[in-house]
Amino acid sequence: MRPSMILRGGGGDAPLGKYGKYIGGWGNLGVGIKQRGIIQYGLAPNRQKLFPGLMTDGVYNTFRRVRGQILYFIPFVVYYFINEWATERNEYLNSKAGRAEFSGEEEEE
Repeated sequence: MRPSMILRGGGGDAPLGKYGKYIGGWGNLGVGIKQRGIIQYGLAPNRQKLFPGLMTDGVYNTFRRVRGQILYFIPFVVYYFINEWATERNEYLNSKAGRAEFSGEEEEE
């Protein structure tokens, strides 16, 4: 059975569905039904400030946040420098010059 033209094309008040009302075609569902409890606000893009308070509040807020977190950050910096020193020291000791410099120490022990 072919659907009628009203159902295919979306005619006005054709009875359809549970409540007997046509609610609109694809992309226009519920156009004829007034929505309640939905509030939308908008602001034009040319009326918005991109970075309000960046120069006045941004610098002070950044300083305040860094000051509050610095004790959590310092151990990672210390670890990084210790790791860099140990890596360079290991590479030197395993190089030709390092082996030549410290080759006599292991034999004495």
